[in-house]
Amino acid sequence: MQGVLGALIDSLPDAVWIVAPGECRILMANAAAAALLGRSCEAMQGQWVTDFSPAPEDLYFWADVAAGLAPEDAHIHSETLVSHADGRSLLVERRVSPLDLGDGNRVYVVALRDLGPLRRMEDRLELVLAEMQATLESTADGILVCSLDGVVTVRNRQFALLWDLPEALLDPHNDAALYAHMARVVVNIAAYQRRMEFIVNTPLYQGTDTLLLRSGRILERVTRPQISLGRSIGRVYSFRDITERLESEAQLQLAGKVFESSLDAIFIADAQHQIVAINPGCERLSRTSEAQCLGQLAPGLFRDSTGGELFGRVQRGWHREGHWDGEALHQRGDGSTCVVQLSWVALRDAQGLVTQSIGFFKDLTEKKASSERIEQLAYSDVLTGLPNRLLLSQRVDFALRLAERDGGEFAILFLDLDRFKNINDSLGHLFGDRVLVEVGQRMLNCLRHVDTLCRLGGDEFVMYLHHADAEGAKLVAQRVLESLAQPFHMDGMDFSVGCSIGVAMYPVDGHTLDDMIKSADTAMNRVKERGRGTFRFYQPQMNVALLSRMKMEHSLRQAMDAGHFRLHYQPQVSLATGAVLGVEALIRWQDPERGWVSPGQFIPVAEESGFIVTIGTWVLNEAVRQAAVWQRQGLARAVSVNVSALQFQQSDFVDRVAQALADSGLNPALLDLELTESILVQDADEALARLRALAGLGVFLSIDDFGTGYSSLAYLKKFPIHKLKIDRSFISGLPDDESDQAIVSAIVQMGRALKLTVIAEGVETLAQRDLLQSLLCDQYQGFLCAPGVPSDDLERVINAARDRLAGVCEEVVESGE
Repeated sequence: MQGVLGALIDSLPDAVWIVAPGECRILMANAAAAALLGRSCEAMQGQWVTDFSPAPEDLYFWADVAAGLAPEDAHIHSETLVSHADGRSLLVERRVSPLDLGDGNRVYVVALRDLGPLRRMEDRLELVLAEMQATLESTADGILVCSLDGVVTVRNRQFALLWDLPEALLDPHNDAALYAHMARVVVNIAAYQRRMEFIVNTPLYQGTDTLLLRSGRILERVTRPQISLGRSIGRVYSFRDITERLESEAQLQLAGKVFESSLDAIFIADAQHQIVAINPGCERLSRTSEAQCLGQLAPGLFRDSTGGELFGRVQRGWHREGHWDGEALHQRGDGSTCVVQLSWVALRDAQGLVTQSIGFFKDLTEKKASSERIEQLAYSDVLTGLPNRLLLSQRVDFALRLAERDGGEFAILFLDLDRFKNINDSLGHLFGDRVLVEVGQRMLNCLRHVDTLCRLGGDEFVMYLHHADAEGAKLVAQRVLESLAQPFHMDGMDFSVGCSIGVAMYPVDGHTLDDMIKSADTAMNRVKERGRGTFRFYQPQMNVALLSRMKMEHSLRQAMDAGHFRLHYQPQVSLATGAVLGVEALIRWQDPERGWVSPGQFIPVAEESGFIVTIGTWVLNEAVRQAAVWQRQGLARAVSVNVSALQFQQSDFVDRVAQALADSGLNPALLDLELTESILVQDADEALARLRALAGLGVFLSIDDFGTGYSSLAYLKKFPIHKLKIDRSFISGLPDDESDQAIVSAIVQMGRALKLTVIAEGVETLAQRDLLQSLLCDQYQGFLCAPGVPSDDLERVINAARDRLAGVCEEVVESGE
């Protein structure tokens, strides 16, 4: 029986003792009792029950049980304290009940439930309720919370104040009387009741409305559903007194009508002088919207017509008289400037601090227009309205006299638009004129009032920067470049206009306007040579460099006539077999005065001057002639020839290639024309037609320096290309540079996928060759095999290189590397 009883009490979640009635000792205890009291079941067995529960009620009860005086149904059910093993007293709900086991045997079952967590939870809830009540009472809004059937559960003091609740309704249990009072004190009872009926019948309604009370108070009511477990269980109303706010708004309406209807331009600024309001007159005069104007600094709208500091004078006027009146220049939203009569009044608080200011101004443009028009016709550019050369000369002459007397400095900037001819040629001169006007305005916006922007003519401009040092000139140049870099929007078209700028400083770069413009023009041309789109200060050596280029160009033409150019040939080797498959023709120039001149020095001069077409034609004819000689000797070897962009664009280029092949008898398949990527994308349709004509001749076409030019790869499938040449800049870092390795691998894989031959140039080490071989690149050329050599030395160099590379490979095999 005890085994069954033990199993039964161990299955119960509450702590349980089984107590013998005779000596009131514990016969059994379950695991829950051990966990509750911190004692093992065995330790509690045989102990007096009163040792653990010494409350008077328990002492009296167990004394009666031990004496046999307790009735058969005697029991206890109440809260009491029990002793924990660590000395603490635990609050428990204790129930003592007799249990008849049969045959006259009886025991008592004592069940204990820990009330500590429940009490702590109740304390926490009480604290939360107290905090919520404090929050409700601290808010400025009146709060009323009720259930769906209208029973009021919460309301705060502010609610009673807003609704003027009488003393009798402060009892929170009289809900019907409360609702009746609220209905009585509103002005429109019928509308109020209809609204309440709608709210009551719409449990999930949330919204805002306004209530007018008979007391004159206007309340804003916000209604929201009270949600619990995903469903509505009541409503929360919040009430806010908006009477004063609406009264203030009404007073402002009258002032607003005056503000809005005034013919003068009016603005209001705050204590930090930021514009907070403007009237329609200000919008019209300023040629800007209110949204664009708000938040701007009011002093930024005006400047002194003499170039002085205006706002300081305004503030001094505020200090003396409370206002300032006078003429000023107003910067409009569209960039234009007009003369205005300005009255600016300061508003102060009790401490004398400026809290707001109000400005009134009117346009004086018409009054000034006549005299300005006469001056404009004499001194301005007809198209852009900018100062012309005459006005620039007058201002610079005056600046020169001042600088000579006082030792000052100033700057002259020469500006030329980049590729402006493309706009005129493609869109017409009228469109180009509009662009020049917009460009002039953007440049003008980059200058101070004391500076001058002059249009010389065409797309050339000159800036005079008053009292500017080198740093100031640099900042203006950067500002102009940034302004022109912003997109232009005309006739639904977006486009960009670039600019190159040369800078000359007085007095180091000239002592007259003509000298300084010449120096700035020279610096600007150096910018054009170096890629356009930036600025450069004049340096005396620029003239030296210019003369040097002119001399080199002259020497180039003399060298062609004198036969000083030579072709050297560099082998192109198969990575699979080691066989020489072709050579690249490389031009060399030995000048009697300079000696051997690097192509990197004379090719850019030839391209700029256009003489590259003559040089390219000579290289093509000479390379084809030499290849035909090898062909007749039984050495069928392809020759690669570089073609410049200007040479390719010549209308008779295909005819010249065909003539060279016909004159020499060379098999067209042995001629490989190497083209740069830029050639293929400048005029794609014309390039495609020309490439197809070349392919029709039977010549091979390669892309030189692949990967360094344009990123578009559409031409690889569109144009009849046969070979890709990987630029040496990607080869030099191999095999250690992971980025170069990844780029080379990608080019090789792409070439193989498109069935194009891939050749790497600039290969100088065995490690580079081995990596290219592992990547399945087709060919290579570079110093590893041989440099460019004259045709007479080519066979000897090829044989020597083949023997050297073979020896290296044998050493690698023998060493087991």
